[in-house]
Amino acid sequence: MIYSTKARLLAAGAALSLFAGPALALDGNDVVAKLNKALSIQGGAGLSAESVTTNGSDVTLNKAKFTAPDGKQSLQLGTIKMLGIEEDSGSYYVDKVSFDNVNVTEEKMTFVASDMSISGLSIPADANGNDMDSVLLYEGAHVGKISATLDGKPAFSIDSSDATLEVADDNSSIDFDVKMNGIKGDLTLVDEPEAKDTIQQLGLTSIDGKVSMQGSWELKDGTLDIEEYAFDFAKVGKLNIALSISGYTLDFIKSLNETTKTMAADPNNQEAQQAAGLAMLGLMQRLTFNSAEIRFDDAGITKKGLEYAAKKQNTTADQLTQMLKGMTPMMLAQLNVPELQNMVATAVNTYLDKPGSMTISAEPKEGVPFPMIMGAAMGAPNTLPTVLGVTVKANN
Repeated sequence: MIYSTKARLLAAGAALSLFAGPALALDGNDVVAKLNKALSIQGGAGLSAESVTTNGSDVTLNKAKFTAPDGKQSLQLGTIKMLGIEEDSGSYYVDKVSFDNVNVTEEKMTFVASDMSISGLSIPADANGNDMDSVLLYEGAHVGKISATLDGKPAFSIDSSDATLEVADDNSSIDFDVKMNGIKGDLTLVDEPEAKDTIQQLGLTSIDGKVSMQGSWELKDGTLDIEEYAFDFAKVGKLNIALSISGYTLDFIKSLNETTKTMAADPNNQEAQQAAGLAMLGLMQRLTFNSAEIRFDDAGITKKGLEYAAKKQNTTADQLTQMLKGMTPMMLAQLNVPELQNMVATAVNTYLDKPGSMTISAEPKEGVPFPMIMGAAMGAPNTLPTVLGVTVKANN
């Protein structure tokens, strides 16, 4: 009797493990499939591999490659390791994704990228939803040294690139921060004679700088605030672009990506392209313009540019400066916006006298729908500066 009871318990245990085993095991192919679904909806490239192996909470993609949305271009990535995967109701959280170093040679150009990884990757169970749980997100992404050589000579490099995303506690918004540091380029390798001469005259035989971007995105109304998108290069200056629009919702992003795919799928079909173009115009009507600013802080390029342009016209930099000051009001008079004309002329005079900074801002009292902007541009373009609240300042 005791033996019979034990036998039944062992049989029940074996049956339970048989049914429970597959349910508890991580399905690497499902991880990749859901990742690709999210990438596709959000407009990204497709990920594939010759084989996918699973070991505990880790998934390895062997001989992996990314394929562009149009399916015409691909990048071989070698081995991709997805480590520390946790499954929750069909969604996945990947502690770290690591990539092989990239080393690609095409004709005379060799491209190398190293130390690439993604941390805190969240893969949604269903990427078709309209909440934050349906968005493919990561906490951080890092790329180490990137370099390109031409005929064995260093042509371009980036010391490091980092991106971080931070989701609000209530899942209502995302803050993002991107930095690319140590961007260097050798412009002496440019072959085109006129461009080579311009580079030498401007003293820009090499570039050295950085790029950064910071901003936030609100899920509910699709407000995208790019607070900083800056290109900062030595001996040139810093160009910063800020922009705020609303209506950039998940639904808008998905529709935009679908329209883009349609246009890329059949580029030679004029009817399809026209239909997609109309669809794109329809999408733009869902956006609202909140504000924008373009600011340039000079680091020496203005003076060199004036000297180079003056030399080409057989005059001096001072004479060219005075000429530009005189031409600016006449060119702006054609717009028939006296207030803007005076504002720009004053800013240009101030900047040319002592190059410091130039700032162009557009800050309407309240958001302006894109259809209203397009209508003003076609019907009464001289009203646009007033509609958008445009101001121009120098050295402020």
